[in-house]
Amino acid sequence: MQTIFLLIILFLISIFSVLLYYKTKNTKFSKLQSGICPQCGAKPKEFYDQTKNTTFKIDVIKSKLLKNHGCSGVREIEYTCTQCDMKEVHSIQNGGCSI
Repeated sequence: MQTIFLLIILFLISIFSVLLYYKTKNTKFSKLQSGICPQCGAKPKEFYDQTKNTTFKIDVIKSKLLKNHGCSGVREIEYTCTQCDMKEVHSIQNGGCSI
């Protein structure tokens, strides 16, 4: 009986740890796509030039396409932070060829 309880508890812990991993991965990815560094919290800077009435935006996160695996494959994109030199690679599903 104790073995069954122990196995159930270990099973639940493993399920919750996997769910927590995917949640943190998705929140990091959404922050990277919005231009915020998940590690140091740096945000894009905006400057307004009053003489020309224009707004300049300096991005903190730089993205670089590493691999594109065709129409039905995935794209691998490397995100780097210019403030803390953090690098992360994420895979994004392609939308298809639309042929």
